[in-house]
Amino acid sequence: MAKTAATPYKARMVPFRKMQGLGNDFAVFDAREKPVALTPAQVTRLADRHFGIGCDTVVLIGPGTDGADASLRFFNADGGESASCGNATRCVARLLMDETGASRVRLVSRGGTLDCADAGDGLVTVDMGQAHLAWNEIPLARETETRAFIFDVDGASVTASAVSMGNPHCVLFVDDAEAAPVARLGPRIETHPLFPARTNVAFAQILGPGRIRMRVWERGVGITLACGTGACGTLVAAARRGLSGRKADLILDGGMLTVEWRDDGHVLMTGPGVTSFTGAVQLP
Repeated sequence: MAKTAATPYKARMVPFRKMQGLGNDFAVFDAREKPVALTPAQVTRLADRHFGIGCDTVVLIGPGTDGADASLRFFNADGGESASCGNATRCVARLLMDETGASRVRLVSRGGTLDCADAGDGLVTVDMGQAHLAWNEIPLARETETRAFIFDVDGASVTASAVSMGNPHCVLFVDDAEAAPVARLGPRIETHPLFPARTNVAFAQILGPGRIRMRVWERGVGITLACGTGACGTLVAAARRGLSGRKADLILDGGMLTVEWRDDGHVLMTGPGVTSFTGAVQLP
């Protein structure tokens, strides 16, 4: 039967959860039972804080594979897909543990398999896997000693470290993180030719052997209140350069994460994952 002017149009409304880890916020769609297909343009619209839900990253929870409880896909606000997102992983782990009553869950993403455990008081510990330190694993455009290297940005020399936690991170150690030129240097380093897949950029101030102040420019997003993989990469970079121990509290704009780089190379990250609200949205 053809629609008439009096026939109301019923758009499909898709349920979602708005979640956040230290203010790094996510629109989370559960596609375990019913697929949710998103184009880059739809992701960008959903992430828009005026015309969409508003978030740093859109997350899809899919069915588990290879013994995992669920699979994860992460889409940055610019529509590009990322292999890993530490804060979003903690949020989904918290969601699934609350849903099932389990104290542990296993998640899988393009960045690898992630074992997550309840750490008490609403906190979640995620084994983020091994840090990748070789120049071609990060990747960099040329062979480089990733512990510390110098490159030019806008005619000025910058000393940095590079680490991959499933996604690339460039870490700059600064005297004062509050005064660091995050908004100016962040986008320039993100798109620098040295980083063919672009990069996240951390500005880190060492406060002590077990305490680091960090601010972050996220690839495809911009300045965010926190970055879980960035905190992991920063701790690894600091330990490699002898600036900190192998375990530290990372103080981000949105709060604190505890990160440990174990002797076996695995990086453990502990922090909160919170549901802000639930709702339904018409996909743009």
